[in-house]
Amino acid sequence: MSKVERRVRSLVSEDSEMRDAVEVILDSATDGEVQWVDVRDEITSGQWGRLIEKEVLTDGDTGFALADRDAIEAGLEDDDDDGITSSDVDTPETTTWTKWDKIAGVATLGAFVGYAVNPVRNAIAGAFDLVLGPLLNLVPFYVVVMVIALATGLYSTLLRAGLMDMDKMSAYQDRMKDIQERRKDAKERDDQEALDAIQEEQMDAMGDQLGMFKEQFRPMVWIMFLTIPAFLWMFWVIGYRGSSAAYPDVATQELIVPLAGTVTWDTGIVGPIQMWIVWYFLCSMAFTQLVQKSLNIEMSPSSS
Repeated sequence: MSKVERRVRSLVSEDSEMRDAVEVILDSATDGEVQWVDVRDEITSGQWGRLIEKEVLTDGDTGFALADRDAIEAGLEDDDDDGITSSDVDTPETTTWTKWDKIAGVATLGAFVGYAVNPVRNAIAGAFDLVLGPLLNLVPFYVVVMVIALATGLYSTLLRAGLMDMDKMSAYQDRMKDIQERRKDAKERDDQEALDAIQEEQMDAMGDQLGMFKEQFRPMVWIMFLTIPAFLWMFWVIGYRGSSAAYPDVATQELIVPLAGTVTWDTGIVGPIQMWIVWYFLCSMAFTQLVQKSLNIEMSPSSS
């Protein structure tokens, strides 16, 4: 059952006079469009408004177009469900992780250990220092952080665009929105039987939340897999939570920042959060937005 058919059934079940109003617009439509002046003597402005509100009528070239003539006619047919309609939005198949996704997940968990275990952190950071160390000798630390933030923004955007299925995300959101709309309509007409049926369907749809989480978390595993080692390197360079700095001259460099004044990279700006962490996140957010706009990549699903 299409959305248009469901909406017509809902209108007719709420108000029996809407059946006549729908039949009028069907009879008056020319080339799939109808104007208010053609039907104002046969239906009320309230009925006309309801048809537009429910998107049975949509914007046309010269007037309002029938959203879907076949679906509208189907919505006028007798419904054996006594006003109880199920969702017309199909539940998408759950994304299956590949073995490489799982390997990246395990490796990411292993890298997390580096935050608490010095030998692990030193091993990972030491390996990254082979690449980032020479760069640190050429440019100031804040520039190195900007380079890391730019790389983070680039690959995180590309990974999310490549691994997260926006069509599935939209389908999950559409189904939940569809259930909420039908629940609202059932409440308005005080249809307890329909509310009970929708409640059961809503409980079944709780699996959609898990599906959305898996869809979002898959690219996050790869993003963290690449980001955590770089973050551990910055921890290693500056020192954190009592650990000694691998580059003490960098950690004690003074810089002037708004509101905080003269600080060093290891100064706590927001509680225990040090200046270099604040700088990294500011750069990361800015570069991520810049990359998304430059590549014209939309990171949020669009509902149909």
